[in-house]
Parts: sequence; structure tokens; C-alpha cells
Amino acid sequence: MPFTASAPVPRTGTRSPLALGFDAVRAHSLALAEPLSAEDQCVQSMPDASPIKWHLAHTTWFFETLVLTPFLPGYRPFDERFAFLFNSYYEALGPRHPRPARGLLTRPSADEVRAYRDAVDTAMRRLLDSADTDTLARAEPTITLGLHHEQQHQELMLTDVLHLLSQNPLRPAYRAEAPMPAVPSAMDWRTFDGGTVTIGHRGPGFAFDNEGPPHAVLLRPFRLADRPVSNGEYLEFVRAGGYRDPQWWLSDGWAQVQAQGWEAPLHWADGNTGAPTAFTLHGQVPLDLAAPATHLSLYEAAAYAAWAGARLPTEFEWETAAAAGLRATGQVWEWTRSAYDPYPGFKPFDGAAAEYNGKFMMGQVVLRGGSIATPPGHIRPTYRNFFPPSARWQFSGLRLAHDA
Repeated sequence: MPFTASAPVPRTGTRSPLALGFDAVRAHSLALAEPLSAEDQCVQSMPDASPIKWHLAHTTWFFETLVLTPFLPGYRPFDERFAFLFNSYYEALGPRHPRPARGLLTRPSADEVRAYRDAVDTAMRRLLDSADTDTLARAEPTITLGLHHEQQHQELMLTDVLHLLSQNPLRPAYRAEAPMPAVPSAMDWRTFDGGTVTIGHRGPGFAFDNEGPPHAVLLRPFRLADRPVSNGEYLEFVRAGGYRDPQWWLSDGWAQVQAQGWEAPLHWADGNTGAPTAFTLHGQVPLDLAAPATHLSLYEAAAYAAWAGARLPTEFEWETAAAAGLRATGQVWEWTRSAYDPYPGFKPFDGAAAEYNGKFMMGQVVLRGGSIATPPGHIRPTYRNFFPPSARWQFSGLRLAHDA
């Protein structure tokens, strides 16, 4: 749920935009968990995913640890043990429960996690509604980061629960209502002259530290497709034997195909028959041929691009095109061919939040755009998502590029 964070406002009998944003974001996380049983919320389907209950508790731990403890006088943690259970990767904040074993945390219960959220939310409202102007001014950057951090976890909640439910032979749906089928459209191309362009967030508004600083990049002329590759187009690659032909694949990708037995994108079934289906948040449904192909690894995206006589764009080409009006669909994250590296002059956030992004700038690849699971405020031209090249449980697809 989008919100606008602003500098603290004087107490005038109404709540500040920051306070209203806090309530909206926190309520939306609970709404995402509402369709799930306590059993659904406890299970971890693979090491890269996390239980829904853990997401709800971790985002609460963030506010308790980084906001309430330093800025609300006299605040005492809800449960001292939770710091070990719900720290994600902040080495500076102490040891933590191993990530692959989060699904073993049957305690605290879902009800206890809800009580934890309620207690922290009450303390946060006390801080937001009654702290002096100086305290709020110092706390505001961390609170704003915490809200954007929680929105990132809202997206992960949807991707993780989709993977979880896909492991159930009953093929349960997270949401009963089915989306409208996508409208078919021919792929068109836009040509860009290249030259020296400025990349990175220049404001106004919030951005993560990995989106800056702005810097100059030299681009060759290029062409970019006006939409992502569709399921129907990717299906042609599958039926043409693309997963059986090593000529299209990066070496590491072909090794993954062989080792994992990949035959089609994750969650597809019957891709080589006349009636392919896909498991979605709405259950097992006929494959929407006009919708963007999704749940692809970088390896699959690059293989399709090679088969199609094209390539993946760099993140700099993608951002340049988006800034020029080439619209991201908001349906699927788009793999680029850019390593997730720091921009020249990169400076991490201050304090414990310095570990937020920079420590992951190795072995990852950038995705751009946004998906059906992405909060609207996180779809912007400079946003840099990143995952290992083999990851495909996210809503990830591709857009084709050519040299001009």
C-alpha cells in the first residue's frame, strides 16, 4: 500500500503522514496473511523462502530494534529472545536463528506473533504521536526505511506463499478470484540513440542506498521491446526443444537444467501438450498465453533471448528506456544482464542499516520493473531488485533487447 513519508509535522490534533503511512503498511501485512491458516504461516517450503509468520515477526523486530529501542525512552523489548529468532542478517545486531531452519519455529505461535506486532505497533504510535520534534526528526529516516522494508517483505510473503502452496498436492488457491486474461499485443520495438546518460535516483522521494548516487554511463545505440516476452512466446521455445538444446544456454544454466531436470518455467505443467497450465496465487489455471512469462531464472531468460536472436538489456539500458517513457508493466520483474554491483561513489545507509544492501553486491544479478506482487511505491525507474541467477520462485521474466 503506497504512502508518502514526510518530515515530522507539529502536533495539531491530526496524525502526521508518516504515522498514517505506518498504520497503512502494517495493516496491509496482516491483510496479506488473513487468507492463511496458522499451519500455512509456519511452514518453510525451501531455504530461500521464509514462513509467513516469520515475515510478520521480522518486520516487527526491525521497528522494535532500530526505532523503539533507541528513540522511545524506557522501552523494553516484548521478548528478549525474539532478537535471536527474528534477526535476518544484521551481524552488528547479534547472532540469529539459521535461515534454512525458520520453518522449525513452531513457537512462538501465530497468535503470539500477532500479540508481538500489536505491542510494537502501540509503542510506535506512542512515539509517532507524542515524541518531540527533534526526536521525530532523528527517527524519521529509519522509520521510513522500515516501512519500505516491510513493503519488500509484503512482496516476499506473496512469492513465498505461492511456492509453499505449489508443494501441496491439493493445489490450494491463495485467492479465489481469478484475474482477467491479459490482452494480446504484438511486440514492437523502440530505438534509443545511446550516448552519455545519467543513471541512479535523483529524487525527490525515498530511494534505497543501492539506487545511488547518480552517475554517468556511456551507452551504445540499442533497441528495446515495448513489452515483456509472453507465455505464448516462451511456450514456443519450450515446444521447440529449448530445454534440450545446450546451444542456447550459459554453461552454468545448462548445468542447472541437467541437475534440476528443468523442462519449462517453474509452476508450469503440460508445457509440451495442447493444454498447458500454471500454478498461480489463484490455484492451477490454464496458462494465459498473452500474460508475461514468469518464474524464470536468469539462465532461462538468457536462453530464450539467444534462441530469439536477441539479448537481455543491461540495467542502464532498461533505466534509460523507462525514464524515456517505456512503461514497466508492473506484472513481472525483468532480468537484466547486469551484475549487482555498487555504483561509483556508493555509500551505504548509516548505522546497523549499513548492512541492508551493500553486503549482497556479489554473485547477484539485477532485475528491473516490478511485478503483480510489488507495492506500487516500489515501481520506479531506478529500483534495483537482485537475485542469484538460478532464482525462479519470484515473479521474474524478461524483455528483449538488440544493438541498434
